[in-house]
Amino acid sequence: MKLKITVENQTYEVEVEILEQDAPAAPAPRAALARPAAQAAPAPAAPAPAAPSGGGGGSTFAAPIAGTIRAIKVKPGDQVALDQEIMILEAMKMETSVNADKAGTVKAIKVNVGDAVQSGQALVEFE
Repeated sequence: MKLKITVENQTYEVEVEILEQDAPAAPAPRAALARPAAQAAPAPAAPAPAAPSGGGGGSTFAAPIAGTIRAIKVKPGDQVALDQEIMILEAMKMETSVNADKAGTVKAIKVNVGDAVQSGQALVEFE
């Protein structure tokens, strides 16, 4: 999985491998973990595709990775633009901006700040 992070105003593309929790992890060489991102490619963290909610033409937005919710930037009734930051998720001591995969109106927030979430878990329901 690729992530984009910014440290001291320098943007990096990082390839992350998620290991099972019980498996011991050997540290990878630092050079293999991060490389500067091309300045011409301002792509947000890739959100998981929206899954149908099963009614009323709405959809849910799922967590792109497992982690802990650190901030919620929207509330029910808010109009959200494509690629607008809707949450901040912390995974492996790095904060990841979670951006909307479509424009719409927030119907419900399915999580709270501090909640641990799994990849694919519903975070936001759109109308």
